Amino acid sequence: MCGIVGIVGVCPVASRLLHALEKLEYRGYDSAGIAVLHEGKLDRLRAEGKLINLKEKYVSQPLDGVTGIGHTRWATHGKPSESNAHPQANGKVSLVHNGIIENHAELREALLKKGYVFESETDTEVVAHLIASYLQTNVSPEQAVSQALKKLKGAFALAILFEGHPDFLVVARQGGSPLAIGYGKDEMYVGSDAIALVSLTQDICYLEDGDWAILTPKSVSIFDKEDRPVQRNIKRSHVSESAVTKGTYSHFMLKEIHEQPHVLEATFNAYVKEKIPAFPPLPWKSFSRLTISACGTAYYAGLIAKYWFEKFARLPVEIDVASEFRYRTPPLPAQGLSILISQSGETIDTLAALEYMRSQDQTILSIVNVPESSISRVSDISFLTYAGPEIGVASTKAFTTQLMVLALLALDAAHKRGYLTDEALAKACHELSCLPAFCKDVLAQDANIRAIAKSLVNVKDVLFLGRGISFPIALEGALKLKEISYIHAEAYPAGELKHGPIALLEPSVPVIVVAPFDDLFEKTASNIQEVSARGAPVIALTDAKGAEHLSSLNCLILPETTTLTAPFVYTVPLQLLAYHTALLKGTDVDQPRNLAKSVTVE
Repeated sequence: MCGIVGIVGVCPVASRLLHALEKLEYRGYDSAGIAVLHEGKLDRLRAEGKLINLKEKYVSQPLDGVTGIGHTRWATHGKPSESNAHPQANGKVSLVHNGIIENHAELREALLKKGYVFESETDTEVVAHLIASYLQTNVSPEQAVSQALKKLKGAFALAILFEGHPDFLVVARQGGSPLAIGYGKDEMYVGSDAIALVSLTQDICYLEDGDWAILTPKSVSIFDKEDRPVQRNIKRSHVSESAVTKGTYSHFMLKEIHEQPHVLEATFNAYVKEKIPAFPPLPWKSFSRLTISACGTAYYAGLIAKYWFEKFARLPVEIDVASEFRYRTPPLPAQGLSILISQSGETIDTLAALEYMRSQDQTILSIVNVPESSISRVSDISFLTYAGPEIGVASTKAFTTQLMVLALLALDAAHKRGYLTDEALAKACHELSCLPAFCKDVLAQDANIRAIAKSLVNVKDVLFLGRGISFPIALEGALKLKEISYIHAEAYPAGELKHGPIALLEPSVPVIVVAPFDDLFEKTASNIQEVSARGAPVIALTDAKGAEHLSSLNCLILPETTTLTAPFVYTVPLQLLAYHTALLKGTDVDQPRNLAKSVTVE
């Protein structure tokens, strides 16, 4: 959510800020803006809507200056509008902000009493006025920031310019909003993440919670929340600019769907040595229960993992969405194991769940796609999914690589707990090694999937059904469809059909059924008959054996699978189905309305 970029240097920055903001469009936004210091004066340009609107303004109103900040805003306080777009300003101060200032109302009231006039509905403008109020006491800009930070409550990241200080940029981070500092030659940079800085530098460090920093063209000075000078490790980013371009594909989402055979293989190879999982030793036998928490698509990965851990390792699993888990304060087993799953590694609710787990003496294991992310840095053990940068807001390759790590962990636990022999473990790993080829087979069915998508373009509602491990796959399929096509879609366990959803069935409501030919197939087939008897069109995802039993229905025939491989094989066609449906409807596939890639606010 929201994106920040900043440059302090010796060369003009406005066009480079705009270029860097392009790299942040994946985060989700509804307005954008830049501000620069030119001859000591602050100039600002903002626009509602997509970045192209800001670029068009820049053509007619170019900005000069060698120090500047840019922002893509996802609306929280105040509707999407030019007046609410960042940077926000108060005469001598201009700043951009990610996150939420929780005590903004109280601060606004105090500032109004002092005579400050507000031009926006944002909590961000409160910070600009607050810093300006401290400048009125004749303190330096850095002192004004230090004093203001101590008054702010919430999770936020800030980048701040000061009139009269053309080679000076102050940045700050508190809570779950990440901030990276980039190091260049005669220039320094700040960005929401490494992707924001990919066109500027590869040498970066991440601010820790409570840090703030002063950037000049030749130096970076970092301070902790007690204003003590600190050092943060500078690392080489491995994100390349080619990794964040679409290449020959029309959309990032399509590119990322097609990258899955490669990234699944890379993730498998990272954690399998000599044909078996090679993880750091965990005392699997000592754990009485496993706790998993995540949000959105990552939560569905956790639901699938629950089936694997319980079936193969006989290890009970409690799982909850992080936004609920963090407030339930559930009892956790002493010295237990908790798993957090997050594509960005910055999801604020998942971070809060982690903090609670830590307070309950849990070993924290995280699965993330960003190695230097907040969740990764504060976990006891962190496993990277080798998906590479995922730009499309609707997660695809990050999800399936999360599943690969979870599947291998479940097998490792099953083996160490004595429920899987050496031979069975090797066989299961071989099944997983075949997934890249299976996914290629599914991708080759693109034309068939596109034909199915045509039948969904004009519908208003779609139901998804699945049993057992197929149920969370159905949940993920429904989520993908609603995310990017804006069609209302819901998923239910097939056995729950008669407990309410069956009332919705009619010819205008297609039902998509995830139905591999497994131990539960006959039960699912009975549910399919119940759907057909009520006139609702059925689209069945199954294999050749299943299709023989469903010969009268519209079937998409997929490779034969097992409990271990089915979630991967059946996820890919559902991703393509959502993609083609959205494409036919003309929606924004990569940047669906109201959504953000990295959810760093509650």
